[in-house]
Amino acid sequence: MVLAEGAKVAIATCLFGRQILKALMTYYNESKAPSAGQPKGTGLQRELPENLPSVVDIKRVLPQECFQPKALISMYYALRDAIQVAVTFFVFFYLDSIMPSPTGKIVLMLLYWAIQGTFFTAIFVIGHDCGHDSFSHYPLLNDTVGTIMHGFLLCPFYMWKLSHRKHHKNNANFDKDEVFYPVKQSEPCSGSKVLPFFGFGTGWFGYLALGYNPRPVNHYNPLHSMFVGHVVGCLFSLASLAAMSSLLYAYYLSFGFLSLFCYYFVPLFIFASYCVIITFLHHNEVNIPWYADSEWDFVRGQLSTIDRHYGFVHDVLHSIGTHQMHHMFTKIPHYRLELATKSFRRAFPELVRVCDEPILPSYVRMFLKFDKQSVIDDDTKIHYYN
Repeated sequence: MVLAEGAKVAIATCLFGRQILKALMTYYNESKAPSAGQPKGTGLQRELPENLPSVVDIKRVLPQECFQPKALISMYYALRDAIQVAVTFFVFFYLDSIMPSPTGKIVLMLLYWAIQGTFFTAIFVIGHDCGHDSFSHYPLLNDTVGTIMHGFLLCPFYMWKLSHRKHHKNNANFDKDEVFYPVKQSEPCSGSKVLPFFGFGTGWFGYLALGYNPRPVNHYNPLHSMFVGHVVGCLFSLASLAAMSSLLYAYYLSFGFLSLFCYYFVPLFIFASYCVIITFLHHNEVNIPWYADSEWDFVRGQLSTIDRHYGFVHDVLHSIGTHQMHHMFTKIPHYRLELATKSFRRAFPELVRVCDEPILPSYVRMFLKFDKQSVIDDDTKIHYYN
């Protein structure tokens, strides 16, 4: 189990260098002359039809099992991911202790970062299921597992759950969405520049602490207006962060800061970078619209997302790339998303939006477009990147 998942990530790591080269080439080419063509994929050459099916129409074509989370199956994945993280740490910690070569130690650590950072992301996706109550039919179990999983990653589960649900209710609505939306020229923040590529992982923790302008949210403040009526859940999330911080401090006292940095904080940064890249890419692409509130409706907003495939780690990340069906029906557990997506694509091929471009080159290309085109006129009704 652990070896199989680790092997997938190891293979993906070996291919990662090629993606970096492609990303650098994309940066060079796009900086000189932004591409005007469409990326390789499905449905990116056309707009959504004027007349769309209803939520009920779409739900009717999906197998009923897609909407039936099983607590035992979900717990299996939660425990599997926790075991993967633990085994990966102990194996690499031991290998480092017996590795005599400095070069060998560096190679081991690079491999550890890639594998563990990916496994940290899988842990987050389990908590993500908990936040949508697609983990099980038991809210207390969902909140407990979600608090533990996200607490391990220093993410305040309950506050994130509430802001993330707001994002889902307003997806692709630039007047109400939560992050990576176009900003109107009249907003004071419209003249500010974001960090290059959102600072990768630093952008994730910046979002948790500050939110996204001009609608800032401090996810560490249980008294923020977004969290009214949920103080108890928020306090438990803060308690989980305090507990994790205590464990990290104990580790620091025993093994020192360098060990803590290498074995926890670097994988944490890689996980956070995954979060930024995944969130940005599934909501921004050429010919994918952002709507003013007056033009927006639920189905149109949820279908204005993009499916992407993460190669060898797609399954390790619990099919988070199947984003259209996740947005349409948040109650579908991650292990039913592929089935739901297959049924949706067969029934509504004209609504399918898939980008087949490799992840890092796609991220570079779309960030450069976002950086130049994300400030819009105040009277904009629908915004496209081109």
